[in-house]
Amino acid sequence: MAREPLRLLRATAQRAGTAAVSPLRRFRRSSLRRLRRPSLHRFRRPSLHRFRRPSLHPFRRPSQSPSPAASRNRAPAPFDPTPFDPAPLDPMALGSTAPARPLVRAAGLAAVTVLGAWIGLLVVGSVHISVGPMDTRMALRPSLTGGTKINVAPLGALELNSHHAPLRLDVDVDRLDPIRSQALVDHPERLSGLQDEVASDITRGTLGLAVRSCVAVVFGATALGLAVYRRPRRALAAGGLALTLLTASGGAVYATWNPNSVLEPRYSGLLSSAPSVVGNARSIVTDFDVYQRELARLVTNVTQLYEATSTLPAYQPDPTTMRVLHISDVHLNPAAWHIVQSLVRQYKVNVIIDTGDTMDHGTSAENGFLDPVSDLGAPYVWVRGNHDSASTQRYLAKRKGAHVVDNGGVVTVAGLRIAGIGDPQFTPDRSAAAAGDAAEHSAGRQLAEAIRDRKAAGSPVDIALAHNPIAARETDGTVPLALTGHVHHRRTEVLPGGTRLMTEGSTGGSGLRAVDDGTPDTVQASVLYLDRDTRRLQAWDEIDLGGLGLAKAEVSRHLPAENRPGATPTPTTP
Repeated sequence: MAREPLRLLRATAQRAGTAAVSPLRRFRRSSLRRLRRPSLHRFRRPSLHRFRRPSLHPFRRPSQSPSPAASRNRAPAPFDPTPFDPAPLDPMALGSTAPARPLVRAAGLAAVTVLGAWIGLLVVGSVHISVGPMDTRMALRPSLTGGTKINVAPLGALELNSHHAPLRLDVDVDRLDPIRSQALVDHPERLSGLQDEVASDITRGTLGLAVRSCVAVVFGATALGLAVYRRPRRALAAGGLALTLLTASGGAVYATWNPNSVLEPRYSGLLSSAPSVVGNARSIVTDFDVYQRELARLVTNVTQLYEATSTLPAYQPDPTTMRVLHISDVHLNPAAWHIVQSLVRQYKVNVIIDTGDTMDHGTSAENGFLDPVSDLGAPYVWVRGNHDSASTQRYLAKRKGAHVVDNGGVVTVAGLRIAGIGDPQFTPDRSAAAAGDAAEHSAGRQLAEAIRDRKAAGSPVDIALAHNPIAARETDGTVPLALTGHVHHRRTEVLPGGTRLMTEGSTGGSGLRAVDDGTPDTVQASVLYLDRDTRRLQAWDEIDLGGLGLAKAEVSRHLPAENRPGATPTPTTP
């Protein structure tokens, strides 16, 4: 009986050692649970088994408790691995998708900023200001090319290449103040100070516009950001980004600002008096007489309108200036003669220079097309093109007021000494092989030699004429100005020897063959202003008219680099 309590105490101790869990095993099990079920670990209530004391009930019989060997061999409770998926915990998988979301958020914020800033500029980003005699409204608009556009509704617009930035300055002329306009008429001497007045007005208006635009873009971007994100922090970020973009654009405007662009405006407009009945190609063919009269009217109106709206400081020809009308490549378009007559009247042209391809096939049947030359209102100087035959040249030489130059010959018209050479090729003649550029180079060298001989004799040539630019390039350094055509598009360049080569487009809009084209060619001509004493080029106007069936007109004024403000005058050739 004495041993019974001792046996009971030993059995109780064994049961306590079996039921208790060692601290190391508890750590391992808890770590395994955190790894296998991470999603449920934070919500699982901690197990209370670590606080459970082993039972020491003195009346429990040892037979009712498992033996120590059975406790050691007992298998752990089964664990279901189904809820555990290691893929979401793969750091490589997470790294491949995580960077995409910041980029999307940044792109969305940029889109909201740009759209909100644009809306802000459209709604409140404009100011009203007086510029010279005009009441205007100035506004900034997004643009890919920049520049300044002055809208004179409903007459047209003046476009200035004033800067290169993603912002365009729009100036809408609301009305012309009659009092200030009449003051300029009554006191013409005020025109000399108009440039400073306009510059001061534009500067003042630009500063006010800059402040208002900053407020507009910040308000627009912030408001739209708040509507889209519904978070004040995101909305303020959009407003700050809009202000940064506007500031950067303003810096680009300041860095690329060209104040001399006001000297070379481009006028464009769809006039109310333009012919509306001229439409498709068939109506042009059936009512061509109506078309040519209306197109001549368009020329008259657009040139008058250009002079009337030219309040910006531009080159103004004076009585000592000679006006030369340069045309080329008429190609049997009878409307060209009406256009030339209108330009001669409006610009008070002294000399007309035609650099060839007046005909299309050069046949004798076409010679009657040249009869209006005598009634153009100014002397007509002509050089043969590759579509003009020898028969064409002989017929034109007999017309009143016409002067034909060829083989380096020189004519003096209105005080200008003009030399020229006809195109050595007649391409409509399929029986003769084309001589190519070699023949053009040879003709150009012949013309240059003739000009040098005239200069050596004390009678330097003022203008050289050739139909093909390849031939005219050979005269570089022998003459101040060379005029050509042939390529049906206008271009101007100063050659290495100092000769300015001016190539005119097609004054006939590539002729009646343009009727067959989907997009008619532009009718082009130029008015050159030459100093009467030095016979040097002072400025020129480029005139572009919509081709057959179109009613759009553009006049752009250009100045040579040596005639710009602050430039060093080019010494005249003795």
